[in-house]
Amino acid sequence: MSFSEKTLEEFTSALASASPAPGGGGASALAGALAAALGNMVGSLTVGKPRYAPAEPRLLLLNRQAEALRNEFLALIGEDAEAFEPLARAYAIPKNAPGRAKIMEAALARAAEPPLKIMRKVGETVELLAAYAAAGPPLTISDVGCGAALCMGALEAAALNVYINTRSMANRDLVKSIEAEADRLLHDYLPMADGIYQVVTRRLRDNG
Repeated sequence: MSFSEKTLEEFTSALASASPAPGGGGASALAGALAAALGNMVGSLTVGKPRYAPAEPRLLLLNRQAEALRNEFLALIGEDAEAFEPLARAYAIPKNAPGRAKIMEAALARAAEPPLKIMRKVGETVELLAAYAAAGPPLTISDVGCGAALCMGALEAAALNVYINTRSMANRDLVKSIEAEADRLLHDYLPMADGIYQVVTRRLRDNG
C-alpha cells in the first residue's frame, strides 16, 4: 500500500513511529493536499447556484485544477518517502568506505527533489486559492483562509526538508541552484498566502 492510499490513522501512526519516513516532507505534502481540497470545496459549494452562474465556467476550471493538485500532492507523499530510502542506506555505509561520498551525494540530491516539487505545487495552490477567493461566495471565505494558512505551513515545512539535504551536499553549484529556487518560492508565495489569510481575517472580523 502506498502512503497516498493509507487512511489518516495509518499515515499519522506511521508519522509518529520511529520510521524516518514518512516525515516532514510527507506532512507538508498532506498539508498541501488539504489546502487544495479546501479550495475545491469552495468551488463545489458554489457551482450550480444561479447567483454565481456567471462565475461557473471559471469555478469548474479551478475545480479541475484543484483536484489535479490534490492528487499530485498525495503522490508526492510516497515520492518523498521513496526518495529517502537511498539516503537512509547511504547513512548506514561506514564513513571510511570507498565510494561512500559519491553515493551520499547522489542520495542527498535525490532526497531534496520531492520537497522542492512540493513547494512548487504549493505555489500553484496559493494562486488557485486567490482565484477562489475572487470567484467564490462570502460564506466560503473562511475555507479559503484555512487553505492559505495550510499553504504557509506547507511551504515552510517543505523548505526545511530541502535545506536539511542541501546542507550536507558537496556540489555547491547544485546547492546554490536548489536553494535559490526554494528561496524564491518562499519569497513569492509566503507573502501571497499571508495576504489571502489577512484579507479573510479582516473580512470575518469586520463582519463580526
